[in-house]
Amino acid sequence: MARKSSVKRALEATGSFVSAQKNIVVQFQNRDRNTDELLKQIKEDALSKGVSEADFAKVDVYIKPEENKVFYVINDEVNGCIDF
Repeated sequence: MARKSSVKRALEATGSFVSAQKNIVVQFQNRDRNTDELLKQIKEDALSKGVSEADFAKVDVYIKPEENKVFYVINDEVNGCIDF
């Protein structure tokens, strides 16, 4: 039976979905936004609302391009939104 660390190293060496580089883009009415950019803006917005860097444990994101908004919830407590 293989050890977990051996399996993990094998997956990293051969590739897996978890370790694969990802690029997610949301497109709507001739606009497109990269999710990494959206997450960066969400982080900046949350930091401006008093959330400290160490407090980020969970981030839920809801993209509503028809409303031109991206809503987020940090740690099931802090709500906010940014423009899409």
